Amino acid sequence: MDLGLDGKRALVIGASRGLGAAIAATLAAEGAEVLAASRTTERTEAWRDTLTPAVRDRVRPMVVDLADAASVDRAAEEAGAVDVLVGNAGGPRPGPVLEMTRGDWQSAFTMMAANHFALVAALVPGMKAKGWGRVLTIGSSAIEQPVPNLALSNAIRGAVAGWNKTLAGELAPHGVTVNIILPGRIHTERVDALDSANAERQGKTADEVAAASRASIPAGRYGDPQEFADVAAFLVSKRASYVTGSMVRVDGGMIRSI
Repeated sequence: MDLGLDGKRALVIGASRGLGAAIAATLAAEGAEVLAASRTTERTEAWRDTLTPAVRDRVRPMVVDLADAASVDRAAEEAGAVDVLVGNAGGPRPGPVLEMTRGDWQSAFTMMAANHFALVAALVPGMKAKGWGRVLTIGSSAIEQPVPNLALSNAIRGAVAGWNKTLAGELAPHGVTVNIILPGRIHTERVDALDSANAERQGKTADEVAAASRASIPAGRYGDPQEFADVAAFLVSKRASYVTGSMVRVDGGMIRSI
């Protein structure tokens, strides 16, 4: 299937590893020119160097720190006109609600929501002018089913979901789609870190926690980042022109709600 991404210009945030890296590499393989943004470029350059020469040449590392408003503003200016924006703020530290301070809430909201909203606001006018654009935000299954011990993520990603639905309605008449993609347990460093944190909290080994987690997923395993990236690539493609305001799960059936 031709996704119609050849020659499109995409900015992928959090592209140094994990889900962001997988999406950036997949979009480049589909023919897009990719700005792969992260706080530093070393890890991005490392995975870029594993690609075939033709695909590698379509990936350009750039620096952005979502915790720093000035860095986000500079990234928007450097990116210029883009057709696709993939927002990926990563996840804040784990912990229960009552352990979080006012500063924890404020810093997490700034990184995961406010600066992402500002980046979208800076780049969307160019999409509207062309009558075509894609905004995709990497969320979490916690939007639909809160995850124990992830208070910051559960709360703030819910706010992002409300923003997504509102913005989708505003931009639909202009040919710009706005969606959220919800990862379940996709095997990344972040998931390994959460398994380790839960193991310490529960007095178990990380392997025991991971085994119990896999057993709770109908597919019986953690997802592969490439499986996730393939769905993301479709959602930002020409083929997905009538999909907007949606939250699409990629979770192996983990979330049981209808």
